Amino acid sequence: MTQTVFLEVQLRSDVSDETVASAVRETLAQTAARPGNESLEVLVDDADPTRMVVLERWATAEDHDAYVAWRATPEGAAEALGAVLAAPPVTRTFGRTIPLA
Repeated sequence: MTQTVFLEVQLRSDVSDETVASAVRETLAQTAARPGNESLEVLVDDADPTRMVVLERWATAEDHDAYVAWRATPEGAAEALGAVLAAPPVTRTFGRTIPLA
């Protein structure tokens, strides 16, 4: 079953847009290369550009779980992104949907 993930991040306001963009691109390039990742999209809050949501789609919940486990290792650490965060990210996962038709 497909897993959709919302990763909500609050960025530091004292970091340049270029530094943030570089950190996001570096981190998400690593994410995109992980098995089971189907897509990534970064949504920036119109009212507060220091708030972003990363919309992730994974082939299975197990693929996402393996990714999270990898991020917890030294080689998976997202140091570039961590350096621009103002607070720990909040992850919300969605595996169940309601058919509309």
